[in-house]
Amino acid sequence: MFPPTVIDCLKGRSAHRQVLLGFAPAHLLYELSFPDILDEDGGRGYQRPFNERHSQDFRRYIKEPNSSTIPLTLNLRPSAKGDWRVVELPDGRVKLEISAGAGKIMAQVDCQHRLGHLSDLPVSLPFMCFIGLSEREEMEVFSIINSKAKGLSTSLLDYHEAQLAESLADDRPELFIALQLNNLEESPWLRRLNLGGKTTSGLKRIVSLRMMQQAVNDFLKASKILTGRSVDDAARTVLDFWRAVVVVMPNEWADPRRHMLTKGIGVYALMRIAADIFIECKEVDRACDKRAFTTALADFATSIDWSTSGPLKGFGGQGGVKAAIEYIRDVRKRARYKVVNG
Repeated sequence: MFPPTVIDCLKGRSAHRQVLLGFAPAHLLYELSFPDILDEDGGRGYQRPFNERHSQDFRRYIKEPNSSTIPLTLNLRPSAKGDWRVVELPDGRVKLEISAGAGKIMAQVDCQHRLGHLSDLPVSLPFMCFIGLSEREEMEVFSIINSKAKGLSTSLLDYHEAQLAESLADDRPELFIALQLNNLEESPWLRRLNLGGKTTSGLKRIVSLRMMQQAVNDFLKASKILTGRSVDDAARTVLDFWRAVVVVMPNEWADPRRHMLTKGIGVYALMRIAADIFIECKEVDRACDKRAFTTALADFATSIDWSTSGPLKGFGGQGGVKAAIEYIRDVRKRARYKVVNG
């Protein structure tokens, strides 16, 4: 029977939560902890993918004379097997006792890049460790700590918000709809939105969650669909639109690298065109479903050169989005004029 690992600590509070404060060799903290990286395919975890360069830079730095760092932030995950316990001592100190062979029992809430390449270093590091936070509580702490962090994906923060929301459809309908596009089996965007985590899926993530939810938000504002319909109805309308896009322009959709449909300009502009079509259907009291979108798009969309070398190539930024919308609207107007005068 091997003895437990023991780390001397102080017990206190970080604002309203109990924490342990202590010091331990880097290699021991590495051995006992793990990063909980978001697995987009499985839907577990919450952190960004590991950045090798960032971690190696810290390793080089921490080995230098006079180097230092702020405390690592960890969490002792609840354990049904009793892999760890906090023993309070008479003098006010505590001991963190970790059973031999317990493995990685602490989550790296905010330190994965600092610890990532320190598995062999004895250098002493300070740490603050939460006691028994749930995975959801960890995600909340991580999101708050890193909401302004350089390099942290805004889509990952959006994903955190979606997981933490009490009623996402009511609180953030645009985010709810964007995630529906990513999750529904019938959606052409199924698992094609980049959530800011890692994935082993064969499909390439071609648009960020942040971009899609912003484009959906533009659609909601322009169409005013939520003034008379539910968020679920709005989600169905947006889904029907993108399904119609694939029907009308299958070749362009199948080759996203060489076409603008799934690039920023294309996504934003097409969502505004979707709003135009929805408003027109509403004015004549016509159902705005996949069939309506397909009919409307078929009249003009195929006459546009959507390639990355075409007329949409030079549009960029918000000004470029507006210009692209006007360009597409003008093409549509001329196509309708030809039909009327044909």
